[in-house]
Amino acid sequence: MNTRAWIVFLDESGVSLLPQVRRTYMPRGRTPLLRHRLNWKRASMAGALGYHAADPGRGPRLCFHLKPGSYDTVGLIEVLEQMKVFYRGERVVLVWDGLSAHWSRAMRAWVAEQDWLTLERLPAYAPELNPVELLWSSLKKRELANLAGNHLADVADATEQGIRRINDNPRLPWSFLAHTGLTLHPPTPQN
Repeated sequence: MNTRAWIVFLDESGVSLLPQVRRTYMPRGRTPLLRHRLNWKRASMAGALGYHAADPGRGPRLCFHLKPGSYDTVGLIEVLEQMKVFYRGERVVLVWDGLSAHWSRAMRAWVAEQDWLTLERLPAYAPELNPVELLWSSLKKRELANLAGNHLADVADATEQGIRRINDNPRLPWSFLAHTGLTLHPPTPQN
């Protein structure tokens, strides 16, 4: 693995106008009511959480993309093109799961033309190894919890607010990585 590159974990998740129902507190005897329109409109979000392998002092970097509908190969290539600009063309080792759009012929052909990008695949059925899963959990338990928006823009605003919260606290992305048990640096060999 290239130690002078950014190690970037990427994952997608979905949100909808149906609220993420979570526990809440209310005075005793007053059951909370969550009123919403029964609406199935959905949006998809892609998050790329990067850590520099050779210089952890550069801090983690979070790249985020939100779009109505769902991601396909073309949508993911658009995300990767934005990620190239975000990382200013520096070398990136992208770690993601086995979603079919990640490994489609069109995606592999596009990646073959990119000199800045190397792909690595997470083991099957191992979401606990992807720190972006913890990012989604944090967003859905805070900003999106019990949110009964009328429009996808309400969900998008709350999501972007959560991304700002995570970006403003650099310890959170490091904690996401630590929770996976993965390290950026191999241990120093002993003599």
